[in-house]
Amino acid sequence: MIKEPRSGCSINLALEVFGDKWTLLIIRDIMLGNKRHFREMLKSDEKISSNILTNRLNMLETKGILKKQPDATHKQKYIYSLTEKGIDLLPIITTMAQWSLKHETVDEESSRHTQALIDGGEALMEKFREDLKEKHLG
Repeated sequence: MIKEPRSGCSINLALEVFGDKWTLLIIRDIMLGNKRHFREMLKSDEKISSNILTNRLNMLETKGILKKQPDATHKQKYIYSLTEKGIDLLPIITTMAQWSLKHETVDEESSRHTQALIDGGEALMEKFREDLKEKHLG
């Protein structure tokens, strides 16, 4: 069931889609961690519960940010891919990481992807976006 937004404010509308930590962490895992299966996402350091993961994946699919397709190698598995709408969240993810790198104590290993994107500038960001399109959109 899709709820009606509380207001038509552009910031509110965005937060209604990806404004909780689990949703953004799922997008991070798919986008930067190349996690494409449910079980891979369950193993993330933040320890999301299976019911919350299911809920957020369903919501992201309903909102058109992810698509789910059967995995040809296993009848009971699905592969989750970003849509164009999901790939468009790349600048948000990297800007949030950039803020944390500046203001928080971060684990260098886990932030190496975003640090590399930030250091690479717009050209690397665009290349990564194109790589995501190829991987997720075919």
